[in-house]
Order: sequence, then C-alpha cells, then structure tokens
Amino acid sequence: MLPTIVAHRGDAEHFPENSLPALAAAWRRLTFAEFDVQLSADGVPFVIHDADLGRTTRAAGDVRLTMSGPLDGVHAGEPARFGSRHTGTALPRLAAVAGLMADFSQARAFVEVKRASLVHHGRRHCIEKVLAALEPVRERCVLISFDADACRFARATGGLPVGWVLDGDPLQLRPVLDLMQPEYVFCDHRRMPATRVLPAGSWTWVAYEVTDAALALELAARGVGMVESMAPLRLADELAARESLRA
Repeated sequence: MLPTIVAHRGDAEHFPENSLPALAAAWRRLTFAEFDVQLSADGVPFVIHDADLGRTTRAAGDVRLTMSGPLDGVHAGEPARFGSRHTGTALPRLAAVAGLMADFSQARAFVEVKRASLVHHGRRHCIEKVLAALEPVRERCVLISFDADACRFARATGGLPVGWVLDGDPLQLRPVLDLMQPEYVFCDHRRMPATRVLPAGSWTWVAYEVTDAALALELAARGVGMVESMAPLRLADELAARESLRA
C-alpha cells in the first residue's frame, strides 16, 4: 500500500516554506500539509519554523520578541534559496492559513507548535492562542509537538487529535507512547529501526524527511502510514508512476 504524503511546510520545493503559496500549491493536489507556529511578543501565532527571522526572511530579530504589527510587514520569500523570485511573500498569521484552508474543503493540517515558543510564552498561553486562531477549521487540524505535555494539554483543552514528534529512539519511547496514545507519531526516518517493523498501536506513524519514492515504499513496508516531504508533489508523481508500472 502506498503511504499518504504530508506536504512538509507546504510545497517547499517550489515555494518558500510555510508560506501561503506553498500551502495552497500542496492543498490543490494533496490532503495533508504540515506547518510550524511561533508566537509573536503580543501572542499572535505566525506560521514560521525558526524563532530567528534570518533564515527565511530579509528581516532580523526574534519572532517571540517582535510585535505582530511589524511582523505583518515582513517578507518571507526565502531569499537565500529563491533570490528575488518570491519577493513580497508575506509572513502569514496562523489565522490567514486557517482562512486558506476554508478554500480547500479536503485540506487537513498538522500544526506544529514550536518548542521555542512553548518555552518562552508557556504551554497554556501558546496552545490557547493557537486553538483560537484555528477555530474556523479546528475539526480539520491535528496539533503536533516535540513537547509531550503540550500535546496532552491540547487534547484536554481543545479536544484535538495530537501527534507527538519523537526526538529519541522509538523503541525506547514505546512505554511513553502506550501511556500517551497519540493519534500520530512523527519520527525522523533515520531514527527508525532499519530491520524491524515499528511498534504498532492506535497511532499512525509519520516519517520525515522523505523525498525518494523507494524510501517511501520501504518505510511503508515497515509500518509507516504517512511520509512527510518538502518535495511532496514530485514524490506523489514518482509514487504514481511506480504504481502505474505495477498495474
């Protein structure tokens, strides 16, 4: 069976990661996308991976220490990767991404609340702000985090399904998984045991970062249900081509 593809930060191969164009391109063809959230100094959720603005924008500073007004004027066109091609691409608020989801009825989102913001602002504050921004599309979202307590709080407070992102050996973390029972478990495929089927449970395994069709199929054979890719459309085409050859 083919694994389901999750667009990692949208179609990040062709558009700036975590941008509205990247997410729209992904949702035009796929169901699932994953994106990252950091909170501004005044508690507004923005969709960006790093707390430091430098890697994906032309601005300097820390999202967590910057007010939302100035952040609304930041261009997040990844100039280091794309030059001036995507100049003018806005750093999106989470509320804007929720609005975009409304245009794609099939769209589902894995929303990763970044640990840097959880530590700086506190779990409760972060999760409550994220849930409020997602309210129009909350039933189509899964909150994910490396922070297990943040996942537990999101489930208890908002009733959302959750995904725990592992930062250790999945076999060693099995006792925690059994207690936590997340709906999804995200793991770097390089941490997964190379010769063993993954621990089964009520959860779905999601492996990242996968851009190769052969690897995606190998992981599926070991129990992975979904693969996360920053080249999701290319991976989808490669998997479809392999499937057509088998037909």
